[in-house]
Amino acid sequence: MTGDVTTLRRRRTSAVAVLAVLLALAASSARPDAARSAAAQPTPAPTPAPSPSPAAGPVPQQPPLLDQAKVDHAVAQLDGLVQAAMKQTGVPGVAVGVVYRDKVVFAKGYGVRKAGEPGAVGPDTVFQLASLSKPLASTVVAGVVGGGKVAWDDPVIKHDPGFALKDPWVTRHATVADLFAHRSGLPDHAGDLLEDLGFDRAYILSRLRLEPLAPFRAGYFYTNFGLTAAALAVAKAAGRSWEDLSAQTLYQPLGMTDTSSEFADFEKNPDRAVGHVKVGDAWQAKYVRDPQAQSPAGGVSSTVDDLAKWMRLQLGGGKVDGRQVIDATALQETHLPHNVAAPPRAPDGPVGFYGLGFNVGYDEFGRLRLGHSGAFELGAATNVTMLPGEGLGIVVLTNAQPIGVAEAVAYNFMDIASYGRQKTDWLPFMLGVLQKMENADTSRTDYAKPPANPAAAKPTAAYTGSYANEYYGPLTVTAQGDRLTMALGPRRQAFPLTHYDADTFSYQTTGENAVGLDGVTFTVDGSGPAKQLRVAHLDADGWGTFTRS
Repeated sequence: MTGDVTTLRRRRTSAVAVLAVLLALAASSARPDAARSAAAQPTPAPTPAPSPSPAAGPVPQQPPLLDQAKVDHAVAQLDGLVQAAMKQTGVPGVAVGVVYRDKVVFAKGYGVRKAGEPGAVGPDTVFQLASLSKPLASTVVAGVVGGGKVAWDDPVIKHDPGFALKDPWVTRHATVADLFAHRSGLPDHAGDLLEDLGFDRAYILSRLRLEPLAPFRAGYFYTNFGLTAAALAVAKAAGRSWEDLSAQTLYQPLGMTDTSSEFADFEKNPDRAVGHVKVGDAWQAKYVRDPQAQSPAGGVSSTVDDLAKWMRLQLGGGKVDGRQVIDATALQETHLPHNVAAPPRAPDGPVGFYGLGFNVGYDEFGRLRLGHSGAFELGAATNVTMLPGEGLGIVVLTNAQPIGVAEAVAYNFMDIASYGRQKTDWLPFMLGVLQKMENADTSRTDYAKPPANPAAAKPTAAYTGSYANEYYGPLTVTAQGDRLTMALGPRRQAFPLTHYDADTFSYQTTGENAVGLDGVTFTVDGSGPAKQLRVAHLDADGWGTFTRS
């Protein structure tokens, strides 16, 4: 980020990308100071990340460190952990489920589905999972891989000839595993701003070919639509839609009757927890987040009752109640480190890995620790954390924008189960990290306060007209009196422009990646009309300039 008013903000780093780093470091028993340092980095530095073989995992064989008494003690603390977090933060609704040694030992809801209304949250209340959808998606793909129709190392283009990235060589070689491990070279959150503007899945995936690429398989760049492209290719190989494939491969065989990859199913469920955002000191159900375009990466809705069944499958090597639902070898591949998500910040520092839809780490006992967070800034935050060697897993769902409650409850529970106490007080730590991320996301230019002596704007006719952009499509600027309005996206979403200084205007961003007021700067030579304009919020990957048609 620079101080130039035309380079006013980077695209907002999604909370889930930061939480992914925190979870990976927590899995490696990171000290809070190490996790805070990593969280300050929007995208970890590129690190070579070849796929290891199952034999390469650094997990030593040892007896389980947990027993029923330790887990019972941790479960007994859950009510207090959740209620304390809700009291401190005001989060409206929480649901928690715990599995141990193939049994559901805890499933409970707290609070309400919608602030100000009486509907209580229960273990069968449906929540939007956000990026917790990713490990469910990799479970579905593992089911198809186990059936022999697809391999993790198949090039995506083999099953979807329309798949294309900017580099033809990368297009030919990018595999399903590459995209599930966020190592394709696509930029961080590629395509998300198109989704905010209302573009559909097909359009967004078609624009991945225009995204600049980092070196292939040499870094970790979290991409919802990269993973979505791979999942859809697998669905094409299976001859079904992704939504049907998910239901038939995973949800129906496990009896996950309240789980769906269709937003419409969530929306019509009367027992759903709606999303909330913080407005002043109050939580409000202000927005509706429709993530259907990125369904494999963020569009699943589910309950703790259903997710407990999925955790049993994960912890049981793909088997539930004596039935091998998902092939064990294909599922095991999702649990291996395929990429470095959080490189060490010191020679003896912890390393956080990413598998296939999972954060992967190893704690100080050498135990494999799997997890993932989900976060919608418009109102959802979720977490799953599992110790497969111990048969222990916890899932926490909330109906509020991410502030760290889901992670804090899960991490505190795991601390108590492992050590008999909280080694770190995770709630204030997570609240602090998320707040620092929020503060770092503010612009260096305050559009609510124009300069004391701003340069005058040109006549509105200098700015009005149609502008073209291959990535975002057409943009029009119209005038009503001296007021300008910018419209773009498939629904021609209108953004009123407010003069800031000279040829720079501000507008209110919207959607999951909104950053408040941001800037639009016109390029005007002499007295003629503007030749182009640059929308700073849309320019993270170099596609924010629109040229007059």
